[in-house]
Amino acid sequence: MALRVGVIGGGQLARMMIAPAVELGLDLRVLAEDEGMSAQLAATAVGDYRDLEAVRAFVKDVDVVTFDHEHVPQDVLRALVDEGVAVHPGPDALQFAQDKLVMRARLAGLGVPQPDWAAVHDAAELQAFLDDHDGRGVVKTPRGGYDGKGVRVVRAATEAQDWFDQLPEGEALLVEELVAFVRELAQQVARRPSGEIVAYPVVETVQRDGVCAEVIAPAPAAGERLARVAEGIGRSIAEGLGVTGMLAVELFETDDERILVNELAMRPHNSGHWSQDGAVTGQFEQHLRAVADLPLGDASPRAAWSVMVNILGGPTEGALGDRFAAAMAEHPSAKIHTYGKAPRPGRKVGHVNVSGDDLDDAVYVARAAAAHFLD
Repeated sequence: MALRVGVIGGGQLARMMIAPAVELGLDLRVLAEDEGMSAQLAATAVGDYRDLEAVRAFVKDVDVVTFDHEHVPQDVLRALVDEGVAVHPGPDALQFAQDKLVMRARLAGLGVPQPDWAAVHDAAELQAFLDDHDGRGVVKTPRGGYDGKGVRVVRAATEAQDWFDQLPEGEALLVEELVAFVRELAQQVARRPSGEIVAYPVVETVQRDGVCAEVIAPAPAAGERLARVAEGIGRSIAEGLGVTGMLAVELFETDDERILVNELAMRPHNSGHWSQDGAVTGQFEQHLRAVADLPLGDASPRAAWSVMVNILGGPTEGALGDRFAAAMAEHPSAKIHTYGKAPRPGRKVGHVNVSGDDLDDAVYVARAAAAHFLD
């Protein structure tokens, strides 16, 4: 019988695991939040990932559980582990991707370079931090934020008062120094339960309005030292936190050549979409190999450069599918991936990958092909 991998969450990351699961001979099953989600082709159940009984019913028919997102509550995860379910990544690791305050404290214990930070319970504590950091800081809600949500740059504590007003008693917000970075990077590694680790090349990510818009692999002008340091950080975090599956470490490169950890994701990640077409083993296949404890694949690039451009929003008229023919005819080297989502301003509805020997040409083709799906 084929190994049955259950994915909790029916979004585009689960969708993009379907093809590699078929190629690896794995039986992929998905617990989707609603009918008609991106991964509906593999959705064998619909239910609330916060409901232990719904999750229990789903995992009865799988051999290993993994995730499309990090939002499954700790009590649900720990109940599964207590009942003997193989969960990858497990709750002990996943907690550091679920709570940014817990993450910051643990990374400090590992000696990983990161921005100055503090847990602040009220406006007075926040103002004290701002006063010590040139009057500016980045305030984050510890849980639930992504793609720029739950993040504010503030210059006065009063600018976060509404968040303090909503805090449960005894809880805190996270404040970090406003890092003077020259660019954002991302380092991906994969780790299987037996301990084997492979690393992808460090990439440059371009953010617009808090959302990843483009990725260049490998990061341009990333010398041997930068690549070595970024990979070392990724490996140290994967081993130190006991991550199983894909790990993405979002990084800042500063103007004084430091590399600081921004955030973590323990799943396939937007910064790794380029690898679907640009690496020997793409991140979705690699994640499945890792959680199934199969030998990991070669993470080497297939070409000198790969560029990923997100399709954000989509067309205001007509369907995404109407745009494929023109994009494919004009840019035959572009690999187009869409997520089965209805267009909406700012929404990630797909991405385009282009690989080649000339970076400028790859950037141009990826942007031009993605533009066919926008108005």
